[in-house]
Amino acid sequence: MRKNRGIFLASALLLAVSSGTIGQGMSVFAAKESAVKQMEERKGETHGGVISFGNGNASITIKGKEGQSLVGKNFYVYQLFFAENAKGGESINYTFHPKYEEAVKTVVAKGLTESGKPTTAENVTEYMAVDYIQSLNSYKVEGATTPQELEGSYSQFRYFVETLRDELETRKIVGDVVSVTNTQADNSIRIEGLEYGYYLVDEVTRVQGTHAAGSLCMVSTANPATEIQVKSDYPTVIKKIDEDDKQEHIKDPDGWNDIGDYEIGQTVPFKYESNIPNMNGYKTYYYAWHDQMDPALTFQKESVKVEITDDKGKKYTLKDGEFEIQMPSTQGETFAVIVKDIKQIVDREFPNFNEKNENVYGQKVLLRYDAVLNDKAANDTGRPGFENDVRLEFSNDPDSNGGGSTGYTPWDTVVCFTYRLDLVKVNDHDQTLAGAKFRLYSDETCKNEVYVKDEQNGYHVINRDVLGGTDHTGGTKPKEAVEMITDSRGELSIIGLDQGTYYLKETKAPDGYRLLKDPIVLKVIPTYTDKRDEYVKGQGATNTTLQKLEVTAHIKSFYDGSALEEDQQLETEVEDGSANLTVVNRVGSKLPVTGTPAMAALLLTGCGCMLISIVLVKKKGTKKK
Repeated sequence: MRKNRGIFLASALLLAVSSGTIGQGMSVFAAKESAVKQMEERKGETHGGVISFGNGNASITIKGKEGQSLVGKNFYVYQLFFAENAKGGESINYTFHPKYEEAVKTVVAKGLTESGKPTTAENVTEYMAVDYIQSLNSYKVEGATTPQELEGSYSQFRYFVETLRDELETRKIVGDVVSVTNTQADNSIRIEGLEYGYYLVDEVTRVQGTHAAGSLCMVSTANPATEIQVKSDYPTVIKKIDEDDKQEHIKDPDGWNDIGDYEIGQTVPFKYESNIPNMNGYKTYYYAWHDQMDPALTFQKESVKVEITDDKGKKYTLKDGEFEIQMPSTQGETFAVIVKDIKQIVDREFPNFNEKNENVYGQKVLLRYDAVLNDKAANDTGRPGFENDVRLEFSNDPDSNGGGSTGYTPWDTVVCFTYRLDLVKVNDHDQTLAGAKFRLYSDETCKNEVYVKDEQNGYHVINRDVLGGTDHTGGTKPKEAVEMITDSRGELSIIGLDQGTYYLKETKAPDGYRLLKDPIVLKVIPTYTDKRDEYVKGQGATNTTLQKLEVTAHIKSFYDGSALEEDQQLETEVEDGSANLTVVNRVGSKLPVTGTPAMAALLLTGCGCMLISIVLVKKKGTKKK
């Protein structure tokens, strides 16, 4: 069984590069004698991007792909043949390396048999092996110093080299191992101290999880030096969240960055930005996004849209059936969006093939989808926020027929937040007041109500996105929408607020108190890091991301014949994303009356005397009768 090998594909090539003769190092006989003594595997790490095995004057330089470091990779180096140049460089001759001779003979015998010249490994001579390999050369040139065209990713030579590599693995024959711990300044490494020869270089990675991928083998002649370009390539993925409240530190004009805040019930837009790697050499190519979403976010399956574009502006949107959605994914994430063979789609929609049947890749892939901030967000306002992670799974075995192993990109994470307002209603003698009623609005004229519903821990915002509207407008009023009312302690909480301006209107004052006719103007102002495109998982729980929370209140009241306006800087707690608002109603006085208490007493006394006189007069008249 094949081991996990380096990242994506490096085109097989047959390149003779020479600036000297074997005599500049050691004789072929001496090299063979040295090789017999060095049959065991040699291992080493790069130092300053260079490693030397100290057995000759040849060298191989391996150059990495731009933007994809060689650090962490391993290379197996097999010297299949010794190489000897003619004195004038007009000819080159190859002879077996004893360590790999039997494996080469076995694979050559299979090739000859399949081409109609049946034979066995025992009957394969050195000349037969060299001649057969040379027959696979699509760009045959003579001499040791003549430049040579690279073989294609689908050439016969490529499949021969891979078969040979598999035969070496079957026989448990391991080449020299180079571990890349560092590179030269140009992202290359140089392997020195090699005998002149014909080398197979196999890119291998032992790192599990991220960027573990396979590569087509690289082959070249080092006599004395050769340079090979790693053709391996892998996709990347960047995740972004769309902040609807524009801020100066968001570079994207549409608000795409790594940090956002929203109301409960609001739609949270996400996108993945990926690329199509070099897929030449693959028969099919698996491409899948795995998403791990905080429980406070509800994935909207129907919102998924996948587009591929090229540098000329051509765009293709994947149709139903060209991708599938797993909920949850087979690996336990919230969901996965899977394209089983993105190579077939790209080759069909963006064909640009050369004579080697290799297409030009590098197209961009954009996946868009929405989630909704649900009621679970009410339990975790403020820090640490609600994270959403993605990683990309991709084919990493170009030798397979579509069923090979896969590699992964590292996880990329974004985060969003929500806030709360804790209100207490009191009079100017610090007595709490129950029964005060409020409604919340998003506009100064108080026409667009921000609906809330009564839950156990407070009033939860119902953003109009979930009602068929857009944020604070449109939609149908929900049946559960209520008017807020202070409880027996004079308190109420509004949970699930976004940054921005709100208008809190008192609709009924407590019995015996004057109504605040003008709404309280609330401004929720969070401060985030300036580096909004550099979020690292877990930073939402620290002051790195959400640095502080400010909330102001403008309150207007009318007492003693004049309007009183005041601006308050509310006490806030950034950890739980809360702000404390105290709304005061003054105790009212009775209206004035005429007269004095003494006059009233005198009047009562006079009335009493009059009643007594009337009674006595009536009794006297009765006696006269």
